[in-house]
Amino acid sequence: MCGIVGYVGFRNATDVLMEGLKRLEYRGYDSAGVAVKVGGRLEVLKKAGKLSVLGDVLKDEKLPGHFGIGHTRWATHGAPNDPNAHPHTTEDGRIAVIHNGIIENYLPLKEGLLARGHHFTSETDSEVLAHLIEEKYDALPGSPGRLVEAVRQVLQEVYGAYALVVAHQDHEEIVVARTVSPLVIGLGEGENFVASDVPALLPYTRRVIFLHDGDMAVVSRAGVEVTDLRGNPVEREVVEVDWSLEAAEKGGHPHYMLKEIYEQPRVLENTLGGRLHEEHANVELDLNLDPARYDRIHVIACGTAYYAGWVGKYLIESLARIPVEIDVASEYRYRDPVVDERTLAVAISQSGETIDTLEALREAKRKGAGTLGVINAKGSSITREVDDTLYIHAGPEIGVASTKAYMAMLGAMAMLAVWLGRARGTLAEADAKEFLGELRKLPRLVEQALEQRAHVAHIAEKYHQAADYLFLGRHIQAPTAYEGALKLKEISYIHAEAYPAGEMKHGPIALIDERLPVVVLTTDSPFYEKTLSNIQEVRARGGRVIAVATEGDLEARRFAQDVIYVPRTHHLLAPVVSVVPLQLLAYETAVLLGRDVDQPRNLAKSVTVE
Repeated sequence: MCGIVGYVGFRNATDVLMEGLKRLEYRGYDSAGVAVKVGGRLEVLKKAGKLSVLGDVLKDEKLPGHFGIGHTRWATHGAPNDPNAHPHTTEDGRIAVIHNGIIENYLPLKEGLLARGHHFTSETDSEVLAHLIEEKYDALPGSPGRLVEAVRQVLQEVYGAYALVVAHQDHEEIVVARTVSPLVIGLGEGENFVASDVPALLPYTRRVIFLHDGDMAVVSRAGVEVTDLRGNPVEREVVEVDWSLEAAEKGGHPHYMLKEIYEQPRVLENTLGGRLHEEHANVELDLNLDPARYDRIHVIACGTAYYAGWVGKYLIESLARIPVEIDVASEYRYRDPVVDERTLAVAISQSGETIDTLEALREAKRKGAGTLGVINAKGSSITREVDDTLYIHAGPEIGVASTKAYMAMLGAMAMLAVWLGRARGTLAEADAKEFLGELRKLPRLVEQALEQRAHVAHIAEKYHQAADYLFLGRHIQAPTAYEGALKLKEISYIHAEAYPAGEMKHGPIALIDERLPVVVLTTDSPFYEKTLSNIQEVRARGGRVIAVATEGDLEARRFAQDVIYVPRTHHLLAPVVSVVPLQLLAYETAVLLGRDVDQPRNLAKSVTVE
């Protein structure tokens, strides 16, 4: 959450900062601000609301300079207003600070600062950092390293999560540090950059350094120096990012989300490409894990990634015959899970920075588990802490509501299930070849599912004024129902609930009347007849049924008011094709209601604070 951009070089800093912050809007925010060195002083402008509000002010108040920092804030401490927006400065304006994360001991630190005569202008925990740095700076003798030493001393006193960026009007360098919250440095020629995520850097460079927990860095025109918090130099790999600038733009679609929905066939090709080997009845995942070591798996994730993990549970248990527990990451470490060295903890995260998932992973490691990350973002925190990583290769996902990353996660979990099944001898060669053949067809089948968009839009028109929705699915389609309900909630703000279809009679059936649309996933499977009976039960009580069914299914059309057909595939892969109409239903409904599809209210792309 929140966005950070810093620049020092020869370009107009304000332009670089605003362009970078625009590319980070997907992270979610409620205010924005910049600090730019103009004529020897740091000039600060910050406004609550969208980035465009700040942009309008900057049209009149030019900030010409070649050194500055910028921020988009997602409120944690203090309301989303102008004073609480970042950057935060000292009273004399010499020092400006932007910060992602939470300083957990800020209250006693603030009380001490107030007692020593400091005056605060915001309610945030972040402003404490600016005042503490000022105190340390003023107590140090003048030297080129004075600012970085002041920051280093302050970080010995604070604890919590932070990506910290500090500027001083007398030092044309940016001092940065990170613990938990992500921070990446972009390398240029005669210029260098700082950002909280790669898309902000793509117009200028693809050579980046991902900072690790406990890293500090000094970023100047001349170069970048990385140290630990004690000042010891550390070596960090320079990574060549292969994302194109076009990949981070809308590509002619009205919204990033729609573009990303249509990118899903290509994303699946990227995820599966080169890894499927039918001739050997196996997949090549480049994993060093020993499957024989583990006799149970814990899948930990949040939100959409959790539902992908839930699908993975069915896949792994069916193909590899290993018991799998699926946990909401934010609850995992608080239930004191039973974990030992025979447990494999699988952490799923698009960003690789999701704080709840990261902390759950650390809990599993403390208890002796082996660890695997199923991750999109290279160089992210989770990838550095797990024993092994299965990258999903979805590319940058800008829309807050995840679509293509979910699709890639499904593909990755299917391959992981095959890999485990073959390694453990539970998946026969003939069955593996058949399943891999079905996996290879998926990109084309998703393309076919996308052809239903006009039909889905017609259904959305019929029901977009509904106050509530119910989603039902059975077995491996239960998580698909939950994902469909989540998408509708996230971007249309319509209340939606999901249940395993067999649970309908245990309470939710009381909700059904003629005003309630009920989406039922009734694709071909060994449980088809049972799901069809759920549709009949809904109809008997006046409910409006929207069935997602396998093409050619005439029974579903007999009982449902509306049917969306998806291509036939192996029943364990049905979530891949059937989630597509649910994504489109949420999208078309949100557009009809005039919602902000790419940046739904109160949501952030990557949740990096608890």
